[in-house]
Amino acid sequence: MALQISPPVGETIEELRQAIQSALPESEVRISGGGGHFEIRVVSSAFEGKNSLAKQRMVYAAIAHLMQGDRAPVHAVDRLETLVP
Repeated sequence: MALQISPPVGETIEELRQAIQSALPESEVRISGGGGHFEIRVVSSAFEGKNSLAKQRMVYAAIAHLMQGDRAPVHAVDRLETLVP
């Protein structure tokens, strides 16, 4: 089995933050975690009037590219909070 080297945690967190803020401008994003598992909290007015599933789908759509493939830096989002300001 080949050794897989993951990017530094801080780099992955910044990539997650940028992807979410790009998809949801003016959102407040807090991310913690490492080892491929992260907790994400997003506060955005774009969530206004949307149900929980729709809000979660918006976030997952923004970070999908970071979760694809065998060498994806994000393996799981252990906790996802989506809130309206």
